[in-house]
Amino acid sequence: MNSRITTIFLSVGLLLTLWVFLFSFTDQIKLPGDNTGFEPPQPINYSHRLHAGEMRIVCQHCHTGAEVGKHAAIPSASTCMNCHKNVTAPFLEVKQEQTSADMEKRQPKLIVSTELKKLYDAVGFNPDSNKYLNKSKPIAWARVHSLADFVYFNHSAHVNSGVDCQTCHGPVETMERVRQVKDFTMGYCVNCHRTSNLSGVNGKNVHAPTDCSGCHY
Repeated sequence: MNSRITTIFLSVGLLLTLWVFLFSFTDQIKLPGDNTGFEPPQPINYSHRLHAGEMRIVCQHCHTGAEVGKHAAIPSASTCMNCHKNVTAPFLEVKQEQTSADMEKRQPKLIVSTELKKLYDAVGFNPDSNKYLNKSKPIAWARVHSLADFVYFNHSAHVNSGVDCQTCHGPVETMERVRQVKDFTMGYCVNCHRTSNLSGVNGKNVHAPTDCSGCHY
C-alpha cells in the first residue's frame, strides 16, 4: 500500500514538474507556421522608424491598397521617387556638405546615399542630370507577413472598421527593419474578433465573424 501511494505521489510530482517546465518556456515554443520574430534583410534598407515614426507618414500613403482591397500592397518604386527624385540623402549629410562648400567657397556637391543609389539604379534614374535613363529592374523586396493559402484576409475590411495597422503589425513606426510581431494563428485572430465584438474597435461597434466561413472559403 505504501509503495502504491509513493508511486502516485511521484507520478503527480513528475507531472507538476513537467507542467512548470513547459509553462516556463511557453514563449520559446512555436506552433507550425508561427513566424513571430521573422525579420529578413531587404535589398534596400528602408527605415519605417524614419518615415512612419519621425516623419509621421501614414501607412496608407504608401500602402494604398489597404483601404480598398485585400492586399495592402508593396509601394511601387515610383511612389518612392515622388519624394526621392529630389531628396537624395539624409538631411544632415546634405547640410554638412553645404557647410563645407560655404567654407571652401565652392558649389556644394550632390550627395547621394548608398541606399538611395540602389533605388536610382533600380528605376534607371540619374540624379546628376535629374533624368530617367529608360532602363529599370524590379526591387526584390522580401515578404515579411504571410498567411496560409487556405486563409482569407481582407485589409480593407479591417482598415475601414477602424483597426489600427499596429494591432496586427506591431509598432512598425519604431522599426528600422520590419519584423513579424504577432503569431497570426487562428486563435489569435478568433480571440481578436471575439474581443472586438464585445468592446468595439476604437469606439465603433463591429460584427467580426467567428465562424469558419468567415476566414476559410
